[in-house]
Amino acid sequence: MRDLAPETGAGLAVRGLRLARKGSVLLDVAALQLDGPGPTLILGPNGAGKSLLLRCLHGLISADQGRVLYRGGVLTAEHMARQAMVFQQPVLLRRSVAANLDFVLKRQGLCREIRKARISALLAEGGLQDKARQSARSLSGGEAQRLAILRALATDPETLFLDEPTSALDPSATQVIEQMIRRASARGVRIVMVTHDIGQARRLAADIVMMQGGRVVEHGAAKQVLDAPITQAARRYLAGGLVT
Repeated sequence: MRDLAPETGAGLAVRGLRLARKGSVLLDVAALQLDGPGPTLILGPNGAGKSLLLRCLHGLISADQGRVLYRGGVLTAEHMARQAMVFQQPVLLRRSVAANLDFVLKRQGLCREIRKARISALLAEGGLQDKARQSARSLSGGEAQRLAILRALATDPETLFLDEPTSALDPSATQVIEQMIRRASARGVRIVMVTHDIGQARRLAADIVMMQGGRVVEHGAAKQVLDAPITQAARRYLAGGLVT
């Protein structure tokens, strides 16, 4: 694992994070620092704690012990307001595609004219211009996930958490979403994303967090972790072996 930056770093950090349920330790992360520009992709087998870590980083789950830090301080509600998260199964409002976006923009206090222009730009970003008046819940899986990401981006987040956003999608739909992720990252949005797809990690990641059994077993630059992993757990996972 790479050397850890001090707690005064500008990014997200974890110190002594521990989460247990019914006597089982689900997360045990002594230290993790995410300071780079990203995207950071979190890899590991089922049950490794990837999604739990993501939810802790976003403040949706409070750990039994430890701290989540942001810009050197303890994560607060104000910090969380500058983050957004998209789940594996997006939850869309029972209204049109455009109205889903307008709901978020209206909560930001934007006037109607600005919201209209912003909705148009967002729909173009996701290739959903012709779906604006369609019911959001009638979209295909890939379209629904694109809308969920657009709705998250409409909040202008500093950090966007993505929990396996392409796990149930075909290659074409996956490619479109990966392009959206790249563009968001290029604009300065910090991406932290869970995936099972090693190929996707190669295409998108700047750095990789490898997890096993609720612990971070390796963290470093994507090329280093994917091509020359240090730990046996990472090597076995990347080789397609069983990891327990």
